[in-house]
Formats: sequence, structure tokens, C-alpha cells
Amino acid sequence: MQAIHVTLLALLACLYAGASAAGQTDAGKILTVCGPIEPSDLGPALTHEHVLVDFIGADKVSPDRYDPDEVFEVMLPYLRDLKAAGIRALFECTPNYLGRDPALLRKLSLASGVHLITNTGLYKDPFLPASAHDTSAEEIAREWIREAVEGIGPEGIGPEGQAAQYRFPGTSRAASGIRPGFIKIAVNEGDLSEIQRKIVRAAALTSAATGLVIASHTTTGRAALQELEILAEVGVPPSHLIVVHSDAEPDQALHFQVAERGAWLSYDGIRAGNAAQKLPLVLEAFRRYPDRLLISQDAGWYHVGEPGGGTVAPLDWLPRHFLPMLRDAGLTDAQLDKLLVENPARAFVVREPLAR
Repeated sequence: MQAIHVTLLALLACLYAGASAAGQTDAGKILTVCGPIEPSDLGPALTHEHVLVDFIGADKVSPDRYDPDEVFEVMLPYLRDLKAAGIRALFECTPNYLGRDPALLRKLSLASGVHLITNTGLYKDPFLPASAHDTSAEEIAREWIREAVEGIGPEGIGPEGQAAQYRFPGTSRAASGIRPGFIKIAVNEGDLSEIQRKIVRAAALTSAATGLVIASHTTTGRAALQELEILAEVGVPPSHLIVVHSDAEPDQALHFQVAERGAWLSYDGIRAGNAAQKLPLVLEAFRRYPDRLLISQDAGWYHVGEPGGGTVAPLDWLPRHFLPMLRDAGLTDAQLDKLLVENPARAFVVREPLAR
């Protein structure tokens, strides 16, 4: 790691050190919306799902666009069905400016008994706040680290207030007390654009300072390899990266390059309509890299702007239908536990910060 990165990471980590000084130790924990838990308490988990998403755009997104009580009533049965199907945890991958609502998630978690984990981070254009283009990776990382320390700020402040979060540094906001359990970002296909390279760098700096894993919406192997290059520049191990939507890349050889370097493959587009095609993909990846594979379905969700939230894809489809397909293909209960229990806990456990 270059000296400039060591200095920078040390400065950023100072924001995080106050939590440890107060006796709050995150390393070795999973950070849910209801607080930290032991990885052994996570249970079977789906690692890429959504409860609520709003694709209206960063300049218009607002919690005023939906009724949280209605969302609660619509989505609670789906979470209860998920728990009845044997899944105890769900990683909610909706980032800021796309409808992230930690308070709603905590209410749903308490009512359903399902561990829910939210995130810090940003998506990609056209869902980035305009200020993200004018803000440095270091300043964005400082805000994400602040969320990891203080908790996510109030969600009811509207687009202008939310955008002000990224006109750093300086102001402290009243925190919700709900802290992110991972970093969620997204990148474009092919060669990374300038803004997405900045977002990846901000995520790497945040991961180095906090120990949170990065879950990056990445649909091409080419982009994934470039992300790994940026992490290496900052000094962040490849194991800090989950390549979300790895199964969207048609060349499985690229999947194996990513896994060989130590990153996580997330095959999370598994649905009823493509399960037969996804099955051999999962089996081959698991045969080669059993310690680097996550599976999920990217299901749900309440669609803000559609009456009653629109059509929700059931969250319990994968455990009820795809797991039997894996069993029929020869996977043992111990191997299924690795996919759904051991690997999610290892992927999302908070690491020791890389700088102090």
C-alpha cells in the first residue's frame, strides 16, 4: 500500500475510532437494523433482496412519495412467508436515493422476526445526486463512514436535504441509530466511467476504515476486474468485494477469474423463469469455489409510484423451489448450509479496519 493511502486511511479511520473507544466493537459482528449480532445467530440468509425501491430519480426521490404504514402492511406477509420457508435473514440492497428506509426495515424486522440488514452507499446514474459528481471520493467516504459510526440520518428530509449530505465535510446530523451492515454501490457495464470509478474508490476507502464489505451491482466481468484493480490501489483485499449479479455475465470463465482473485460471486438473479438455466451455473461455481459463492433472487418489492406497491415477487420462492432443485442435483444439507448459512455470515461479517 502506498504511503499516501496509509495516511488517508488513517485519517478516515479516525472517524470510526470513536465508536470503538466508547466500547462499541463491530469486528466479528453482523450489523442488523436492530443492532449487532453474532455471525452464528444470522441463520439461513438471502443476500440480495429488496423491500422497497423508488426509481423516480435522485432529484425527485422522497419518503413523501409513499405511505410507510401501507408498505409495512404489504410487505410484512412476504417476510413472514420467508421465515416460514426457513430463511432467517435478508440483506436489503436498496441504497440511498433509491428508497432506502432503515426505520421501516427495523419495524418490519421486529414484526416478522427476520434479521434485516441495510447499507450505506450510492447507486449509479441517473440515480446519483448531482452533488456526487462534484464531490471527491474521500469526502463521499467520510459521509459513509459517519453513517457507519453515528447511524443513518433521518430519511424524511427530502431530496435537497439528502443531497446536502454529500456537500461535506462538517455538519453532524441527528442519527436514526440504525447503522449499515454493508456498503452498496453499482457500476456501469464495460470500462468504468469516471463517476463510477470514484464511487468504487469511495467504497474501498470506507471498507478499509470500517471493515464493512462492499456489495457492488456489477453485470459484466470486465467491470468486476476493474473494481478489483481499484481496491488493490487503495490496499483493500479482494474478499471485501461481493460482485452482485455475477450471473448476468455470460462468460463463466470471467466469474472464475474474479473468484480466483478472492472476491465473492453473487448469483442473485435466480427466479422461476430461469431456474433451469441457473442451476448448472450454480453447481459448477460451487464445485470450483464453494467458499466464494452466494445465491439469492433479487425479489420483492414494493414499487413506489405504483398503486398498492405493484406486483411483488414472493421472497420465499428460492427456499421453497430452488433449494429442492439443488438437493435433487446432489447437494447435501451440509453443502446447502454452506451456501445459505456459512457463506453469508463470512461474506458480511465486519472485518477489522485496515487503518487505525
